[in-house]
Amino acid sequence: MMDYAVSADPAVQRQLDRLAALGPGADVLGLDRIARLLDRLGNPQDSLPPVFHVAGTNGKGSTCAFLRAALEADGKRVHVFTSPHLVRFNERIRLGGTLIADAMLADLLAEVMDRGGEVGASFFEVTTAAALLAFSREPVDACVIEVGLGGRLDATNVIRSPAACGIAQLGIDHQAFLGNTLAEIAAEKAGIAREGRPLVTLSYRDDAADAVERTALARGAALRMAERDWRFEHGEAGVRITDARGSITVPRPLLAGAHQSTNLALAVAMLRAQDRVTVSDKALMAAGIAAHWPARMQRLGPGPLTDLLPAPAELWLDGGHNEAAGEAVSAALRERAAGRPVDLVCGMLANKDMAGLLAPFAGFARSLVAVPVPGHDHHAPDSMARVARELGIRNCSGAFDPAEALSLLGRRDTRPSVVLILGSLYLAGQVLALNGENPA
Repeated sequence: MMDYAVSADPAVQRQLDRLAALGPGADVLGLDRIARLLDRLGNPQDSLPPVFHVAGTNGKGSTCAFLRAALEADGKRVHVFTSPHLVRFNERIRLGGTLIADAMLADLLAEVMDRGGEVGASFFEVTTAAALLAFSREPVDACVIEVGLGGRLDATNVIRSPAACGIAQLGIDHQAFLGNTLAEIAAEKAGIAREGRPLVTLSYRDDAADAVERTALARGAALRMAERDWRFEHGEAGVRITDARGSITVPRPLLAGAHQSTNLALAVAMLRAQDRVTVSDKALMAAGIAAHWPARMQRLGPGPLTDLLPAPAELWLDGGHNEAAGEAVSAALRERAAGRPVDLVCGMLANKDMAGLLAPFAGFARSLVAVPVPGHDHHAPDSMARVARELGIRNCSGAFDPAEALSLLGRRDTRPSVVLILGSLYLAGQVLALNGENPA
């Protein structure tokens, strides 16, 4: 899928326009193009600081945020590569703690395409190459790199010897590229494993766990699977992680939802399993408090969108777009609502499972307003409203955009309510921009 990317900076926009015309318009997995492109750039992936490489269906971005927070709390400077961006393309590349500047971004994209234009690299491959080139040129203490799609054939899977690899929650998504079963998807995600290096994972159902273990064994990785090689539990006192080094209890994360305690535990376990970067227990204790990851159960502050709802209504945002995300986010929302009415605003890409995402909300959401996702093939709002009604969400309708949806909800009921916008990270980016909350 061609990512929807625009920039207010003319120099960056020229390169984004050039990139859109250059690469294939659909995801084409494989390491041949990225390898040839990086070779023309001097193989910057071989000159990086210690890398923490994170895959997963859901939670990998949050895990990266916790890794970054812990490392920075220890005084480390960290490069971070994540995707997709929400509002600005620059969000994908963070250099030493700061989003890449427009001038540097424009120069990097131009350099990558000038040297490897005829390779036929995709949008994501060029972006990955630009990030790795930038990371290789500015010395820092560590890099945190999020897998784009899958793992084995993802463009980020060119790191020869990472400090540690991690796999977050697994679920059914991107079946056209990764397989139709959880075991097939698990094997693809585990393809980031490297010989002699720790691969730290959560616990999975038996078929997925077996697939991860087979892949790790074939690649000679040091597998550390939750509930077998390490454990965690979360409660009022915090999140307690127990592994070969002993136990540590860290404060619960400020990011909303019990699933974020799981992601925090994975990040801490990754840091404790590796030997390339020293991280103090004090820094691990700070990770959950310092981490910020926009559009993941984020409560929106005052702004043009929140002002459309009657006070003291709460407006929340999450980019979740599959069944596993629906289960995690619905649990977090139910806890937050504490019996108050819950309304949903939802927009989803056409290749996503509407019923899978929405079913967990059917027991307590009183309404849903469906909206389009600009710039992408998406489920028609009337189709989404029909599916939601079939699931048991009684009051369902459509709207032109999030502002119209929130205006509709604001007129419909003046009681305090909790409103969640969900279904797509691209939609989430639009919402953040409209409410004046661009990620920094």
